[in-house]
Amino acid sequence: MGSAAGSAGTAHRDRWDAGGSAVEVTLPTALLALFPGAARRVDIAASTVAEAVDALDSRWPGMRDRICDSTPAIRRHINVFVDGERATLGTRLSSGAEVIVMTAISGG
Repeated sequence: MGSAAGSAGTAHRDRWDAGGSAVEVTLPTALLALFPGAARRVDIAASTVAEAVDALDSRWPGMRDRICDSTPAIRRHINVFVDGERATLGTRLSSGAEVIVMTAISGG
């Protein structure tokens, strides 16, 4: 289906559709370390941040629990941004949106 050069890029970026608008999700290195084979950037189809998290969890079981707490909400130590704006699970996603999942940085 693709050339060797094309398949080499899948280690860095992966495409996976689950329904909804196509969006690009960037994951933090901390999550990649916990989910061997997870791509740093992945294109998925989702209409909300919650659907994007569900799609990630379908691909890499357990990822939802690392991003969300049991209420459900995004965990305190995780930040999600959509097109540069802080997001919640209910944030709507438009086609082509950039979703960035980051671990919070704290200091004292």
